[in-house]
This record gives sequence, C-alpha cells and structure tokens, in this order.
Amino acid sequence: GSQASVVSMTDPSAHAGQVHDGQVLVPCSPLDPTLQFFTQRLGFKVDAIFPADAPTVAVLSGHGLTLRLQPGHAGEAGALRLLCDDPIACGGGSTELLAPNGTRVELVDANPPLDIPALVPSLMVAHLAGDARWGTGRAGMQYRDIIPGRQGGRFIGSHIRIATDGPVPDYVHYHKVRFQMIYCHRGWARLVYEDQGDPFVLRAGDCVLQPPQIRHRVLESGDGLEVIELGCPAEHETLADRDTPLPTGRVQPDRDFHGQRFVRHIAADAEWVPWRFPGFVHRDTGIGQATEGLAACRVARPDGVTNTPVAVHDAEFVFGFVLEGAATLEADGVMHPLSSGDTFVVPAGMPHALRNCSPDLQLLDVTLPDDVPFDVV
Repeated sequence: GSQASVVSMTDPSAHAGQVHDGQVLVPCSPLDPTLQFFTQRLGFKVDAIFPADAPTVAVLSGHGLTLRLQPGHAGEAGALRLLCDDPIACGGGSTELLAPNGTRVELVDANPPLDIPALVPSLMVAHLAGDARWGTGRAGMQYRDIIPGRQGGRFIGSHIRIATDGPVPDYVHYHKVRFQMIYCHRGWARLVYEDQGDPFVLRAGDCVLQPPQIRHRVLESGDGLEVIELGCPAEHETLADRDTPLPTGRVQPDRDFHGQRFVRHIAADAEWVPWRFPGFVHRDTGIGQATEGLAACRVARPDGVTNTPVAVHDAEFVFGFVLEGAATLEADGVMHPLSSGDTFVVPAGMPHALRNCSPDLQLLDVTLPDDVPFDVV
C-alpha cells in the first residue's frame, strides 16, 4: 500500500505532474440519504454515479465544491482527492500525502485505463419467477441482476423497468465501457444520442449499441418500459456531461466512438435469415459490424424444429434471454426449464443445447466475439 508522507509547499515534488481537479471525500453508507441531502436540500448536481444498478459512489458539484460520496461510516474523517496526470510524480513517489494539519490527500489518475476484470467463466441460469430481486438504481429506475456472479466482474446484465409513464428524470451522460447495448423488451422509450439526429422512439424489439462514451439521455417512457442492458465491465462509471446539448444538430451515423459506431436496430425493418443451427432463423442487429467483430446481438426463433444439436463453443461470452415462449437448456447433461424473462450464460467448452422450444420462442442471443464457432458434439 502507499505510505503517507508530509509534503511542504516548497517541496519540488509537490509541483511535479499536473493536477486537473480536486474532490472532498465524504464517507457515507448507505449512499442514498446523503445523496438526497446534498442534491435536493443543498442543490448539488450529480457529475458521476456508479454502479448504475445499485449506486454506492457519487461525485457531486455545486457552490464551488466537488464532493465524492463513497462507502464509509458517518463521522469518519474525510479527505481530499486530487486527480492528476501522474499521481506518483505529483506525490513525489507516493499516492497518499499527509498535510501538516493531518488532512489526508489521495492522488489518483485523472483518466485511468478501463479496468476489465479477468473472466471467471461459469454456467449461469437465472429465473424471473420466484428468485427475481428488484432494486432502485440510477435516475429512479428499477434494476434486476440477470447475470448473478457477473462472470468474475467482467460482464453485467440488467433487466431495467420504469413502471410509470412520462418524463424520465435523466440527464446527458456517458459511460466508460468496453461494450454496452440496450434491447427494448416491453413498452417504449424516447432517447437522444450525440450526433445521431433528433430524439427517437425505441419500441419493443428495437435495440441500440451505445459505443464507449457516446453522450445520451432517456427523455420519456411509456407502456411499462422494460429493457435489457448488457455491458462490460460490470462496474463502470456513469458521468454527467452538462456542456453537450442534445440533440447536437449533427447527424454523423459513421462517427467513430473509441472504435465503435452507434447502432439503432428497428425490429419492424429486420430480415429473418438462417441462424447458427438448422431449423432456426434470426434477425441481426448490426452490432457485430459496428463493433468490428467485438460483439454480436441477434434475436433467434425456431423455424420448424424444437431442438438444437448439442454443441460447444470457445467464446468469451454466450448469453441468452428468453423474450417470449419457453425452452429447456440442456447444459453439461442437466436440464434447466426456461420461460419468458429467464437468462443463461454458457461457458466455453460446455456441451449444451436448447430442447423443447415452443413455436413462439424468441431468444435474445448475445456473444463476444461476433464470429463464434459452435461445434456439434
């Protein structure tokens, strides 16, 4: 760990590197009461909050101050957090300093690289009926974790719903992610994205790819909105952007956002073509092409058969969400009945198949990478 040291204002090491911003650390647990106090009573604005499904950290600004609310017990001593180009250089070899009056100063990277946890592959089956737990996340939305265990923290899956129709208390924001997509399962939402034209309505069956750091906002929802959101890594920052008005007045569908392009897939315009297994068809959302093969998202359904062959894959991530109908996942010889709202992740090397697929089955099929060989065994 870092050792605290006392640095005087005349110490040359104190001027090495560049400090971009400073934050006052405010320990609090749980987050919500303290967050409401500073935002609703004192008028602070949210600059960043994470994780989105169950926030524990928030960065606020207002009245000439920036606060970082983070886990800790009320009454603990706060500290200063300085965001630097080079924390080690700023601290003269240490990333934690102690001022002469005892104030602790943390020195952190102003723009740290994205932390992608190592994959911990495992078979995961989660059911909507019986064991679903809903919690309140960012902007008052209700979240359900649909990838328990999160494959070691590498992936997150959230079933998100907004029960009431009307405006959504969202703000222009962006995410520091490797991959993130949203599929509209029920209802509709009106969204707006950076350089993608005017706000549009995302309807049931539609899908968007949110490339890294694209600015966006949820404006309105209706008809009991439910969406499926998948992302990597599981824990990532959501940051507010108050300087970018949306819409921007520009339409740049081919704009590159950190190696990816925005995708809006409209289900009503999609073509059904053969899936990876005979007797099934799918519609492709275009995410594979827009991510240059990093990921793919398809909706598959049976077309005359009820079973897939037993197969294995060597992919990083193979995920399924039952949108409609029913099926049975056979994985490593064990049967797992599935119905609407149920999810699964099948790890590499595990023999698996879909059995007893109902004629109305529709399966949200997400893989990383796009081009995954499935070998029949």
